[in-house]
Amino acid sequence: MRYLWLFVFVLSSHSLLGQRDIPSISNYGIFDYGAASQNWDISIGEQGIVYAANNKGLLSFNGQEWSLYKLPNATIVRSVEAIDDRIFTGSYEEFGYWQRNAQGLLEYTSLTHLIKDHTFTNEEFWQIVAFGDSVVFRSFSTIYIYRNGEIQVLDLDIIVTNMEIVDGDLLVAGSNGAIYRVHNGQLLPHLTFKELENNTVVSLLRIPDGLLIGTKLNGCYLYDKGALKQWNEELNAKLKANQLNEIIAFKDGRTAFGTIKDGVYVFDPKEDSYEVLNREMGLQNNTVLGMVQHEDKLWLALDNGIDKMKTNAPITFYTDRSGLLGTVYDLDYGSGNLFLGSNTGVYYFTENTLRFLEGTQGHVWDLAAIEGDLLAGHNTGTYGIGPGKLKQISSIAGGYQLIKAPEKNKIYLQGTYTGVSRFEKSDDGTWQAIPIQGIASPVKHLCFETNNILWAVHPYKGLSRLVLDEGLRRVIEVLDFDGTALPSTYNIKMYEVKSQILFYIEGNWYRYNGIANRIERFEDFNEFTGYELIYNDGEHFMFIDNGETKRLLYTNLRDRQYVIEKESLQKRLVPDAEKVLLTSDSLMLLTLNDGFAKIDLKALAGLYGKKVAQRPQLVYFKDKNHRYPVTDSIFNLSFKASRNIVFQVAAPALNDPRFKYTLIEGDSKKTVVLDHGTIVSQNLPFGEYFVEIAAISSYGQTSPILKFGFEILPPWYLSNLSIVLYLLALMGTVFLVRAYNRRKLQRKQRIFEDKLNQEQVVQRAQLEKEKLAKEVRLKQQELTNVTLGIAKKNQVILELKDMMAVNKAKFESRKRYDHIIKKLDRSVADQEDWKRFEVNFKELHQDFFERLLKQFPKLTPKDLKLCAYLKMNLSSKEIAPLMGISVRGVEIHRYRLRKKLGLDKNEYLSTYLITF
Repeated sequence: MRYLWLFVFVLSSHSLLGQRDIPSISNYGIFDYGAASQNWDISIGEQGIVYAANNKGLLSFNGQEWSLYKLPNATIVRSVEAIDDRIFTGSYEEFGYWQRNAQGLLEYTSLTHLIKDHTFTNEEFWQIVAFGDSVVFRSFSTIYIYRNGEIQVLDLDIIVTNMEIVDGDLLVAGSNGAIYRVHNGQLLPHLTFKELENNTVVSLLRIPDGLLIGTKLNGCYLYDKGALKQWNEELNAKLKANQLNEIIAFKDGRTAFGTIKDGVYVFDPKEDSYEVLNREMGLQNNTVLGMVQHEDKLWLALDNGIDKMKTNAPITFYTDRSGLLGTVYDLDYGSGNLFLGSNTGVYYFTENTLRFLEGTQGHVWDLAAIEGDLLAGHNTGTYGIGPGKLKQISSIAGGYQLIKAPEKNKIYLQGTYTGVSRFEKSDDGTWQAIPIQGIASPVKHLCFETNNILWAVHPYKGLSRLVLDEGLRRVIEVLDFDGTALPSTYNIKMYEVKSQILFYIEGNWYRYNGIANRIERFEDFNEFTGYELIYNDGEHFMFIDNGETKRLLYTNLRDRQYVIEKESLQKRLVPDAEKVLLTSDSLMLLTLNDGFAKIDLKALAGLYGKKVAQRPQLVYFKDKNHRYPVTDSIFNLSFKASRNIVFQVAAPALNDPRFKYTLIEGDSKKTVVLDHGTIVSQNLPFGEYFVEIAAISSYGQTSPILKFGFEILPPWYLSNLSIVLYLLALMGTVFLVRAYNRRKLQRKQRIFEDKLNQEQVVQRAQLEKEKLAKEVRLKQQELTNVTLGIAKKNQVILELKDMMAVNKAKFESRKRYDHIIKKLDRSVADQEDWKRFEVNFKELHQDFFERLLKQFPKLTPKDLKLCAYLKMNLSSKEIAPLMGISVRGVEIHRYRLRKKLGLDKNEYLSTYLITF
């Protein structure tokens, strides 16, 4: 969409009141609404939604976005009429109505199936009107009346060119120039005029003067009190030449005439004048096929596009569409003409035309109407100007600002590129200009503190307080305020407001404290922080936010304050160079980058006195998978689908609204102001959210709040069922873990018990072993003791025997000697000793003899004795007494035993027997 701003001038007078202006026109083309270029009809429905009959279907516009709805047979929609909550449309051999479903989308219902005993004859339906509780559809040959679910067909013998509701009657115009009235389902003659016989009546409208009858090629006629006459000769000539197509009445008494060749003519009966809106003035196309007014807006269905304009806007515009004018830096009246100073020179309006003042090429900074003259501060000097008149007054370059010296007659000071100049008008009407001595730096703003104390602002280096001589010709004292005394030295703005010197520095307000001789914060203007003052006369104040918003704020610092947030104005402002001209108590002119704006403060006050701005409506609410019913107040969304939430609100009745959007989650609130109504939220955590949305009009009015909420359900893994399953799983896990731990504990306990048992068994075995070992040792010791005892006894006996043998001769009786010897021999060979030994030996080595005999069966008892003694690891010397033989005998016996055992010579007999 693009905006064009227009200002049309008629015969000029000494004030702007002699001029007519036109507000902004909004153009919607095929790329804006996404359909065909041709639009046949237009209507406004509930809440201010726009509906247009387009070649591609039905267009709907809610102020935020366009939507296209095609008919089931995809034919051209020729007519549209919004009646209550239904939107009736007519097409080729088809008519019916659309209604919004729960999701806010339009759904079509055909009515042609209700027609009985009638066949279409290539009919297209060009007009629809509401008549009482009926809806009437018109083709060129037939009228269809829909009422209470039935359709009545009026077959006519005439070509029907128009029908209108006039004074409660349904009037029908025919191609024969006659006008009929529909009554009780019958077409009755109403008015017949010879003058209209060869004319096609295209529109009928009741106006205060009578019945206005519009014809296609012969302009308009007025019927009143039985007489028919041509209406308004001057405007009629235009209508005849440009082919009238439709007439509608404005609520303020004006009348709009849509034409085929030259746009719209708007007639004001109070002024008996008209203005034209055509392609030259900003329309996309001169062929107007449909018109409708809703509140303060006029909508046009064009042969190429759809246009909208405000009919009673408090802000209107002049735009130089040629581009020659450039950026306007100042404007003022001189000689009854409005002059504009721009970056390309001086322009003025005369005889309805904007003209360039020759010789003024270059940048104009200032226009000042003083002492009956109009002076222009120019890049090359200062000039006196008038219509077609130019005279250089000063050659000092760059005239920024002219201010009057207090209590000095006809003396003015001007800030220039090179300092300050003094202007004085002599009695003969000529001006003299000289530079003030003592200051040579550029000065952009000037302000008097007293009669001879002047404040001067440098564009970049701060400001100075200058004390001038009595004649204001030279500087006698200078006090500079630089970066040490100021928060910034760049682009300082200075004003005199109610006898105080104020400074606007980096968005904050300061004042000069003469007693303390310093610059300090001005608390009284805290509410205007961030707002620069662009006009001030002590009664009227206009501020502007030169930040992102470009918001205008008008106030009288008492009981009136209006905010202007009109996009069509804000985009055209001249940052840091706005100038305002007050032409009356209620009219202001504001410079723009391609013309100027006219602000009607009285009309602006009227807007603020009206009802509050329209409450926004919810157009749709959808997530990744679903579009939800807009009638719901709470929307439940799955977590997966809620990763991308989109909803749209609209206030169709408002022009360029903004929306204050607040998202509430628990105690948390987030608020933003958006210039569109489509909100996208992504990846919100699950939980409950509430939304509050208010519309803000272009004049700062805030609407009632729209409220709704939505709940993002937890993800499946955090759902109630999942939580129950998690709890069950947790309980099961706890149970399993406990069971596992219990089994593990039992297993460990068993292992421990087994280990303990094993240790006890081992310990017992060890104890047994130790006990057995002890017993073995005891047995061994006992066996050893027995054996050694036997050996010692036998040794003693043998020694005794040897002694007796030595002393044999001393025995008295041989017999006695032999008896003793025999007795000693029996003692050595005593079997009881052997038995006792054998018992003890077998206790230690139970199966030794059995195994030995089993392996070596040829062993003799004597061999077994020797084996037993050797197993006990007894030496030959110890064995000899036990066997009652000598050591030599033992060795011989050992040798023989080795033989019997089959031992190798390298094997030890004792070792073999010990390990056997």
